[in-house]
Amino acid sequence: MSVPQLLLCLSLSMLCISSKPTEKKDRVHHDPQLSDKVHDDAQNFDYDHDAFLGADEAKTFDQLTPEESKERLGVIVGKIDTDKDGFVTEGELKAWIKKAQKKYVYDSVERQWQEFDMNQDGFISWDEYRNVTYGTYLDDPDPDDGFNYKQMMVRDERRFKMADKDGDLTATKEEFTAFLHPEEYEYMKDIVVQVRPQKSAVWGIFNTQTSRDMYSHDGDADEPEWVKTEREQFVEFRDKNRDGKMDKEETKDWILPSDYDHAEAEARHLVYESDQDKDGKLTREEIVEKYDLFVGSQATDFGEALVRHDEF
Repeated sequence: MSVPQLLLCLSLSMLCISSKPTEKKDRVHHDPQLSDKVHDDAQNFDYDHDAFLGADEAKTFDQLTPEESKERLGVIVGKIDTDKDGFVTEGELKAWIKKAQKKYVYDSVERQWQEFDMNQDGFISWDEYRNVTYGTYLDDPDPDDGFNYKQMMVRDERRFKMADKDGDLTATKEEFTAFLHPEEYEYMKDIVVQVRPQKSAVWGIFNTQTSRDMYSHDGDADEPEWVKTEREQFVEFRDKNRDGKMDKEETKDWILPSDYDHAEAEARHLVYESDQDKDGKLTREEIVEKYDLFVGSQATDFGEALVRHDEF
């Protein structure tokens, strides 16, 4: 993604800020989300579906009729209500969302495990990963697509070694999970922002001069609102030491903030949108009534649905 595209994506995400409790008012965060969809309820509930179900399960629900979605959502509600008191609280929703996201991560690892464990010994070595991923590309010093695969391999090797806790260049399934999803592991978070500040577009993208370079000066036209917003965010929240650029720690706090929990924010959002009697907790009826927010559905062309019975 180019610098202009990246900045545009960031600015668009900030336009979605509203007064609802899903958003943090005083800062804009861009750490790993519960979904790669835009969180804009005025447009659709795709983000909420991915957050509540996990991306793969959300795709399954897209094939169900409204009646089938409501029936299966009712079954899920019984699983979320862990204390069996007939209500779903914010805490129970948060735990469920975290479980859904973990399932998505581990399912992703399972899908890739067999491909990389070439000798089927229950481990994945760096050599196995490198050969499967880069073997054919490394034979061609000048590939047609223009990518520098050797540089990509160096970055992957650095991340693989960090995930490999015992340093034997062989990954267990847990270590391989940390390699593929470093944002899920505390000891891997430094690798997410391990770039050189002098060469990283992200580190300097919010300084005043860069923002001016991202839009066209047509006569005496005022600068776009998003440029003003970006500058304010940079000055007020991101550049903590006020040196005009983002260093490694400032970038880490922006990408992976320790004071913001997306699962908690999404749980609060779902309760806010569904709690009809405003008692701070949800009944099965309140959740099912808002099935389109939680799971969504659409009838297939022939009125048929995919049927599965293994929800978590």
